[in-house]
Amino acid sequence: MNRNQKKDLIKIAAAVCFYIAAELVSHFGTPSYAHYIHIGLFLVAYAIVGYGPVTKAVRNILRGQVFDENFLMTVATVGALALRQWDEAVAVMLFYAVGELFEEIAVDRSRKSITELMDIRPDYANLLTENGEKTVDPYDVAVGDMILVKPGEKVPLDGIVTEGNSTLDTSALTGESVPRDIEPGMDITSGFINISGVLKIKVTSTFDESTVAKVLDLVENSGSKKAQVEKFITRFARYYTPAVVFSAIALAVIPPVFFSQSWSDWIYRALLFLVISCPCALVISVPLAFFGGVGAASKAGVLVKGSNYLEALSKIDTAIFDKTGTLTTGKFQVTNILPAVADKRTLLGIAAHAEAYSNHPISLSIKEAWGKPVDESIVSDVTELSGKGITAVIEGRTFHAGNARLMNETGIPQSVIDGSFSDISSDELSAAGTFIHIAEEKAEENDVKNIVYLGCIVLSDVVKPDAAEALAMLKAEGVRRTVMLTGDTEAIAGAVAGRLGVDEYHSELLPQDKVDLAEKLISTADGKVIFTGDGINDAPTLARADVGIAMGGAGSQAAIEAADIVIMDDSLSKISVVMNIARRTQRIAKENVVFALSVKGIVLLLGAIGIANMWMAVFADVGVAVIAILNSMRMLTVGKRK
Repeated sequence: MNRNQKKDLIKIAAAVCFYIAAELVSHFGTPSYAHYIHIGLFLVAYAIVGYGPVTKAVRNILRGQVFDENFLMTVATVGALALRQWDEAVAVMLFYAVGELFEEIAVDRSRKSITELMDIRPDYANLLTENGEKTVDPYDVAVGDMILVKPGEKVPLDGIVTEGNSTLDTSALTGESVPRDIEPGMDITSGFINISGVLKIKVTSTFDESTVAKVLDLVENSGSKKAQVEKFITRFARYYTPAVVFSAIALAVIPPVFFSQSWSDWIYRALLFLVISCPCALVISVPLAFFGGVGAASKAGVLVKGSNYLEALSKIDTAIFDKTGTLTTGKFQVTNILPAVADKRTLLGIAAHAEAYSNHPISLSIKEAWGKPVDESIVSDVTELSGKGITAVIEGRTFHAGNARLMNETGIPQSVIDGSFSDISSDELSAAGTFIHIAEEKAEENDVKNIVYLGCIVLSDVVKPDAAEALAMLKAEGVRRTVMLTGDTEAIAGAVAGRLGVDEYHSELLPQDKVDLAEKLISTADGKVIFTGDGINDAPTLARADVGIAMGGAGSQAAIEAADIVIMDDSLSKISVVMNIARRTQRIAKENVVFALSVKGIVLLLGAIGIANMWMAVFADVGVAVIAILNSMRMLTVGKRK
């Protein structure tokens, strides 16, 4: 509870004391002046809790903003005082103050996860200069500068670790509690907290373009995109409050003027009408539910750019996925070694040394699988044959490493190459992305080349560990159709789709083909369509889908900016988590609307026919608001359960 809330609580407590004192004087006071003391105590209590709403109502009237809850409460309670209903006037304002305090506390609690996220903003950076270390504002650090991050400090900018080993707390961005180890050569993201060692980092982006700045911008602007139900409540309140005021005037005037009824009786009923009709429950509880939903998603490591996307997520029919980098790791790995002559380790060593000077992703994957430094001193006469492979001399022996086309040109028959696949299953064969064949060119015999086929290395784009489970979870959440789009070949796409259980897939697509297919899928879907991707080429499709979801950990900046939702740790299972949050949010918002309007409608009817009293009116206003807010606050526990 903050300082202002504590002050409000003290005011309420003081008003309660004066209210109780007034009631005691009313029941037990005997002197003739006790009646005036009784009235005075009630007026003091009213002044304590009513000063704020009354002054707000007056200020708003002067600004031309007449019809709001402060105006309704002021008219209702001042009218009750005029009718000498002292206790009811004070009770209404007292309970209204309690409701307002409760709303403030509820909003603060719902903001907690967002404000915790805001704590990732770095206060400074340790810039390394020629004159030593200097503490500067992160905005003053340029790309290419070197910074130092000490244990316990926030990483202020994105970069590459050049020196030091440490463990990082990534929970603020990813929602994951397990620390992440980091070492030289690895990328590091701003917003993480350095736990142990000292890190020297080469900056790769300015603060404005850093991950932490983009995350903060997403969160700060998430409230600008409202769900339809929120927009409805805003429009509803705009017309509802004036209608209530004029209805109350009609209720107070028409029966006495045209039917000779008691003025005091019908004015009292009109005041009840005003209290009951206050739209607080709707105005605060519905946005609070969506705000809580955005907060719950952020706790799970998912950034939602607006509550309208939560609403759309609750109606998803079709889920479309890019393959590479989304359903798969997007990184080649050696998945099999098939020697024809040499053993596996020898074959891998020949390939690693042949690829010693290449930075191609396939070359890097082979060297990574080799697992130790390549001795470049034994490699010479390296010739890279575009679209085919590499020829290199290793310790005086000539080797060819490349595709089947290179093998055929060196004299290896296709039948020999096909024979190397006899020990690999058809499923693995179709799933493999690339085959690197190795052959040795030995001394010529009788002027004829002597080429010996040594075997091949199989590389694949590996399916993410949680991909199949994530798709199954989406089905459990009610997604009717899952679709995979990829630029890969039919064989590779079919193998991945079969392994993951995707309903349909489309292969060999260009970026524009993906957009065209997404258009077709959106037009034929029974509900909303999500698209999940990570690359620059996915940005157009992310922007076109009803909800675009980007992989924030490894995704491109273009994809993250085009997306509506960003998963910070690249975990596909988070999609079903945020869908569950979205559906809970939507359900709670609708529950609040139905409950508030139903109770208010019933009590309004009872008040109009003279059955309801001011206490029932207070319940229909403050009581309903408190119950609706409590219902909305259930969203704050969703992230914890997940």
